[in-house]
Amino acid sequence: MGLFERLRRRGRSRRTRPERNQDTEHLRQWAAQRRGVEGFLEPPTPVTETTIVFVAHDGEWTRRRIEGRDAAIRFTHRLGVPFYEVNKVGYPQRMRDYQRRQRVLRRREYRRGLEK
Repeated sequence: MGLFERLRRRGRSRRTRPERNQDTEHLRQWAAQRRGVEGFLEPPTPVTETTIVFVAHDGEWTRRRIEGRDAAIRFTHRLGVPFYEVNKVGYPQRMRDYQRRQRVLRRREYRRGLEK
């Protein structure tokens, strides 16, 4: 057994069902507290698992792990949230605009802290 095989096995053992339940519960509560929520599936990469990003009407967003594409489709359908795949449609502009606004607000807050 090689080094990479051991690391791969170790990584798999950390994936437990309660973590998945916490992720989906967070998404469920987050979507219930906001309006205009849409789900965007992000494919797995060598570094990250499959994730889903929920984006609200104002661009606020949250990201959590999900089992896979089929699980994401079922989950968003149950919540009544539109489902999209990032590889096909990209991220919504309102998400980028929200990030830009948050960055400006953080810089302003930082500068206020320096002035005191």
